Amino acid sequence: QMTEKVGGVIVWGGATNIAPADDKIITYEYPLRIDARGQMLASVMAKKFAVGADLVAIDIPVGQNTKIATPQEGRKLAREFIELGERLGMRVECALSYGESLVGHTIGPNLEVREALAVLEGAGEPNSLIQKSLSLSGIVLEMAGKAAYGRGVEVAADILRSGKALEKMRQIIEIQGGDPTVKSTDIVPGEYKFDVRAPQDGYVIELNNSALITLARLAGSPYDHGAGLFIHAKKGSRVRKGDPIFTIYAEREWRLDRAIEVGRTLMPVLVEGMVIERIPAERWM
Repeated sequence: QMTEKVGGVIVWGGATNIAPADDKIITYEYPLRIDARGQMLASVMAKKFAVGADLVAIDIPVGQNTKIATPQEGRKLAREFIELGERLGMRVECALSYGESLVGHTIGPNLEVREALAVLEGAGEPNSLIQKSLSLSGIVLEMAGKAAYGRGVEVAADILRSGKALEKMRQIIEIQGGDPTVKSTDIVPGEYKFDVRAPQDGYVIELNNSALITLARLAGSPYDHGAGLFIHAKKGSRVRKGDPIFTIYAEREWRLDRAIEVGRTLMPVLVEGMVIERIPAERWM
């Protein structure tokens, strides 16, 4: 009824009992970090089938430190999703996206929601979040016949710029029992935080997504909604010694301490100068 009234809802399957068997499996998979390919396919598609979806767009991030390391693997997984969708009576399209860097600057429920809501409110960044959202939205609009082929991104951008996307979000929030007047600035992260700073002048040459996600989990995300990470400098960014590279947030001090302790061994970020070595090392005479 909510979907029919406002045209969309935001739900987590575990809260609606859409796929109860899958929810039980995930309960054990998540802490063990198990993600078998067959189970992943079944988990994603079971929820789509259970809610009666007939058009499905799936994002497949590709890159080092992601579940799918190469475009070849991504294409194979896409075909598997499409074939499974056909067997279930669903039309599926997949988008292989760049997974070498985080989308946006945040990891964790409150931080991600705040960032997304700010974009809807008119913030012009982060560009990666805006462009990826428009690309995926464009695919959905084209699949649904709301935009001509190749014009989906343009139509999606118009909807975002006009404020219609924010208006629809407020309608969805209200019908689901939330406060439709909420602003991005009302959403705050955990009270405990720690800044990881650049040890020297240079460039961020490595930002390990997998390690960053591990730190967010240790800080309490996603169960502690205020826990997570804010990334100040992404791969390729120039930094000065002492500049913050990322900030860890937690709702409980002991979780923050644990994330800091493990972070010292994970080395999720590397900063180097552009000159690696001087040859010859001797001074000119």
